[in-house]
Amino acid sequence: MAAPASALRRLPLLLLAGLSLLAGLDAALLLLGLPAPVTTDRLPDVHGMLMVLGFVGTLIALERAVALRRWWGFGAPVLLGLGALALLSPLPLTVGRGLLTAGTVVLVVVYVPLFRRSHDTAVLVQQLGAVAAACGALLWWAGAPMPATVPWLTAFVVTTIAGERLELARVAMSGLRPGDRTRADSAILAVCVATVLGAAAATAWPGPGHAVLGAALLALCAWLAGNDVARRTVRSRGLPRFTAACLLAAYAWLAVAGGIWLLGGPQLAGRGYDAVLHSVFLGFTISMIMAHAPIILPAVLRVPLPYHPAMYGPAALLHVTLVLRVAVGDARDVPALVTIGGVGNVVALLGFVVTNVVVGVVASRKAPTARAARGTRDPEPALPSPVQEASAR
Repeated sequence: MAAPASALRRLPLLLLAGLSLLAGLDAALLLLGLPAPVTTDRLPDVHGMLMVLGFVGTLIALERAVALRRWWGFGAPVLLGLGALALLSPLPLTVGRGLLTAGTVVLVVVYVPLFRRSHDTAVLVQQLGAVAAACGALLWWAGAPMPATVPWLTAFVVTTIAGERLELARVAMSGLRPGDRTRADSAILAVCVATVLGAAAATAWPGPGHAVLGAALLALCAWLAGNDVARRTVRSRGLPRFTAACLLAAYAWLAVAGGIWLLGGPQLAGRGYDAVLHSVFLGFTISMIMAHAPIILPAVLRVPLPYHPAMYGPAALLHVTLVLRVAVGDARDVPALVTIGGVGNVVALLGFVVTNVVVGVVASRKAPTARAARGTRDPEPALPSPVQEASAR
């Protein structure tokens, strides 16, 4: 069965995110001093923004636009995707930087009606993340070096994901009294506010600011590890177990980054910078994307993406090679292991894309036959609610 027109309109935005990912991986090879399919002087300089705002930002903005169900909400993923495309083009860098900044600002606005609709702390936490993304993009547009934007980009991905996990944590808290659930909401909101304030402090006073940011990340890890339903579902089977394993591994990597900032202060270059950067944006963020892909992508694009055990392959490779890179290569200053681990990271992300495409194509070919056998036509799915998502796990 052909996908509906709405899903087809979303596909180009997903392709822009995918292009950002591929270009970011190409740039990663160049930064490792290795041959890459595309070689330009600009690619290594835009690697970070391609991965965080071009890839992750476009995905998050697309998912939020689908949830909003208003045409103007798609302005955020369009601007972010076009901004990434402009970074890859011969246009002046300021054009791409400006488009990325505009995209993050629209994303902040998207959360306003979403919050009015529900008055939910989880949405407010995610809006804090969008504000952090806008601050980081604005700093970069103004000419700040990439390391200066890292605290803001960290606050963006961390608080956005924390808000989504808060929704599911409430399922685990269903047996608590309303007052206890309110205190839990207030606690994570306070920690996320501290994370954003830590990013601001890291910009103004790098020494104490990075320590505050590191402490906030550790506090957030403690809250998530203590309240997330992943602690229970990791003992189940199939998709629930896969998702939970990816989530718990992600929290461990976030704790690594928080510990480095708390104990080591600012990491603006060298081994410490590499360790923090990839703990947050690979170990935490990409692991979260792997965990949620079988749940979110079918709702956004109306394509089946059932769980398959092969999904463990890229996820396991990501974490094994990241341990090699960070815990051995960076920690013991062994450049060869940093390179080997970096190549393994690239292979893991490519493997994740290929695995999901293959699983989705096979499932799409089987779906019409299954529907014909039932004599039914499946409606276009909405984004899963927290209860629906939890039950799927």
